[in-house]
Amino acid sequence: MSNLASIIRTAPAQIALKQVVKSYGATRVIDHLDLSIVQGQKVALIGPSGSGKSTVLRLIKGLESYQHGSIEVDGAAVPGKPPGWRWPGTKRAPVIHRVGMVFQQFNLFPHLTVQENITEAPFRVLKLSREEAQERAHQYLGLVGLSHKADAYPSQLSGGQQQRVAIARTLAMRPQVMLFDEVTSALDPELVGEVLAVIRTIAHEQQMTMLLVTHEMKFAQDIADRVLFMEAGRIVADGSPEEILVDPDNERTRRFLNRVEQR
Repeated sequence: MSNLASIIRTAPAQIALKQVVKSYGATRVIDHLDLSIVQGQKVALIGPSGSGKSTVLRLIKGLESYQHGSIEVDGAAVPGKPPGWRWPGTKRAPVIHRVGMVFQQFNLFPHLTVQENITEAPFRVLKLSREEAQERAHQYLGLVGLSHKADAYPSQLSGGQQQRVAIARTLAMRPQVMLFDEVTSALDPELVGEVLAVIRTIAHEQQMTMLLVTHEMKFAQDIADRVLFMEAGRIVADGSPEEILVDPDNERTRRFLNRVEQR
């Protein structure tokens, strides 16, 4: 057993998925998935399109229903929701506010300034004072290098700047887990680097657990201490960046990496 596998087996899990099944009608996208992530791990989730990577993130965040199994974050259940189910108000906060998620699209409010986009949730959801919410906005805008854009509107920003604001907005909720879902896929190539640099800073300076879906293999190798290769709703390879990205012994992983390198 490798050192990584030993740590995963013996450390308490912050994120735990057990035999999770997720289907859309007759199409099964997550197939009896088991996944355990310990606190502070930086995990890259790779694999072909349609393998279920983004769905895993949405399940952990509580944005999707699932039909079988269990999901827990810090020991608190993220329930599988039947059609039409709604979070019962006060019971929502303990689980979902521990998990922040940054999406492919920026989803900023166009009528609010950058600072207002970041302060809205801490003020309304966490019930911070306006002053406290503004202090957080200032702190995280500094982290993503956009303090000078606090009074700008999203339409006045580049795509990379908008995504950095989206990251700051998520951090302002002070999550214990951060999920990144292909956050550079909607960006022009020249803007990708600035967003990856921000995520790299967060990974190196923050203690939170991170799970990243990405096709940026060199970035995954640099930032992650664990890489998962997913195919057809299952994890088929799990190891260090060296084991998965540099010298994989799994044939399906090798084929995938070869296709990515040829793009």
